Amino acid sequence: MQSRMQNPAMVLTGAMQPIQQVLAAVQTGGVDAEILELVHLRVSQINGCSACVDGGTKTARKAGVSDERLATVVAWRETPYFSEEERAALALAEAATRLADRPDPVTDEIWDTAATYFDERQLAAIVLMIGVTNMFNRLNATTRQIAGAWG
Repeated sequence: MQSRMQNPAMVLTGAMQPIQQVLAAVQTGGVDAEILELVHLRVSQINGCSACVDGGTKTARKAGVSDERLATVVAWRETPYFSEEERAALALAEAATRLADRPDPVTDEIWDTAATYFDERQLAAIVLMIGVTNMFNRLNATTRQIAGAWG
């Protein structure tokens, strides 16, 4: 396997720093690190980004996510390993990632459920994590970044 090119955010001078600043801001939003990692991993699974699934699994494990949860996040609705708060974040992540699947992808029900567990600052962090993950997934999938190549 070979990537087509380096990640574009690494090629253009100055592109990676603002992305890293957004990720740093996400970490200040008051959301548990495990939830952010689960969101990142689920979005990356949906988008088929092997580099982000691989890296996300590693960072989720470092954040304390158990092997059972890592193995079943792809089927989180059918497993007992996730709290209602985590389920709300995962539902939001899926809906916000699959924007073209239906006319109202992030329904009021999905949003309102998430808003029962997370305040506005936390929701902002989750939505930013979803957005940045989707961006990286698209950069990596387009340029065929190789899983495991970043460490």
